[in-house]
Amino acid sequence: MAHASLEPSAWVLRWAHLITSGGEVLDLACGPGRHARWLAGRGHAVTALDRDRAALAALEGVAHVATVCADLEDGSPWPLEARRFAGIVVANYLYRPLFRHLMAALAPGGVLIYETFMAGNERYGKPSNPEFLLAPGELLAAFGRELTVAAFEQGRVARPKAAMIQRLCALRANAGEVALEP
Repeated sequence: MAHASLEPSAWVLRWAHLITSGGEVLDLACGPGRHARWLAGRGHAVTALDRDRAALAALEGVAHVATVCADLEDGSPWPLEARRFAGIVVANYLYRPLFRHLMAALAPGGVLIYETFMAGNERYGKPSNPEFLLAPGELLAAFGRELTVAAFEQGRVARPKAAMIQRLCALRANAGEVALEP
């Protein structure tokens, strides 16, 4: 699901209403910032994190977006150690050692919206390396024990290109507190 345009993911659009109004959001591995821009435009303060300085430069001057340039896979400490977010968005990125940091960075009442490639995607192109492909049910297993799952999907999609995808929306809340409609 490479994103040539700056259109946000339909999955993010579907679940972003669960993020507390005006709450701070982390857009992890943000690239050129399609989600950071969209969320900032809806009143969220957004921290856009990526290792690509050129991609982050595209966000310079965007109101309510602060950028952090960090390589999350080089063994350096998690750059947002003391920060807590009302929402965390991860799209088209997988580095399993970060799962524990994402869990810790999610504030009480916070929402995790995660969407990336899964096993079987190698039939459709890149990524094809198993290191970058989720196993069936992996997001659910990684986050479903501590968070309340609002939605989980996995399977083949046709748009924006054919791919095998896994998606999760989960909240740090009690099941009775989750409002699934805007």
